[in-house]
Amino acid sequence: MTRAPQTQPSASGDGRFVSRRELLVSLGGAAAVSSVRTETSSGFTSGDDGRLRIRVYPRPVPLWAWVRYGFEGVRDDWPPPFRDAFSAIEDAFEQVLAYARERSRLEGIEVAVERGDLVRLPLSTLSRPSEAVVPSLETVLDGFRTRLDERDLLTGSTCHALLCWAPLNHRVGYGGTLSPNAWTGNVTGQPADTGDSQTVANLGATELWDSRAVTRNMAIHEVLHTFLDTDVVEAVGGSSCDHDLGTAVRVDEETMRVSPMATAYAGPDEIGGGTRFHGTGCHDHDEFHRHDGLEGVENWTYTTELSEATMEAVTRYLEATVAR
Repeated sequence: MTRAPQTQPSASGDGRFVSRRELLVSLGGAAAVSSVRTETSSGFTSGDDGRLRIRVYPRPVPLWAWVRYGFEGVRDDWPPPFRDAFSAIEDAFEQVLAYARERSRLEGIEVAVERGDLVRLPLSTLSRPSEAVVPSLETVLDGFRTRLDERDLLTGSTCHALLCWAPLNHRVGYGGTLSPNAWTGNVTGQPADTGDSQTVANLGATELWDSRAVTRNMAIHEVLHTFLDTDVVEAVGGSSCDHDLGTAVRVDEETMRVSPMATAYAGPDEIGGGTRFHGTGCHDHDEFHRHDGLEGVENWTYTTELSEATMEAVTRYLEATVAR
């Protein structure tokens, strides 16, 4: 879970590095990327069919934000930052499956990433004045689950990700997830009826305070939290903190490139240290999959490329849950 959000320099004109998906496509690797399918909610049925489901929902966006993006996407409630976040999540799981397939693992698993319908929080969860103005992360997640239950969308094995626009809500911050709905599927020690996970990514914060590159990374970051339980993370990384699976790699003397799980945690714990606001969760730079140190770093870039440790951990998680 991270806290709320400077436009950073980036490696490409739109604020991101070329993704693995784009690289695979450019090299003719269509078979490697075809196992992640994008669908609409009407195309899903519940059941143990070997398919991992990730459903992404928009929350309402204020008028001023629609003006900011020229009302692009207003008809279907999907402004450009939400669309880019959705594509980044899809790309992340393409990376994981490509990694696993290269090692003859997860061969029976498909990933279906879909758009869900607009979610408005129920008034019952916003009964206190403070919650109506600045709802906490717990309140947002509770209201989100209530809506999912009302729509009969809790299948026992789906990750539900809510994209919200709350740039001034420090209680939600960049987003996060909370127990008992923190992991997707049946995880040891987790109640049997909590297999659907819920997570929130506050893209209003990343867009207003940071950059589109951070928006992409934090969307990936918050979804991957639900596929990284403590046992798997510790087995892969030697640390119980999933943020430590990320990387912060120097690309020159003054520039650091940060992967999704390290986003909001790779810089110094101060305002503007990498992302505008530092995360409030666990982290230890000495335990990162790779961290090249902070001395002399002035510029921060963000790549959607997952670290090898992240891909290995997600692969093991899927082997222990979806694939069994």
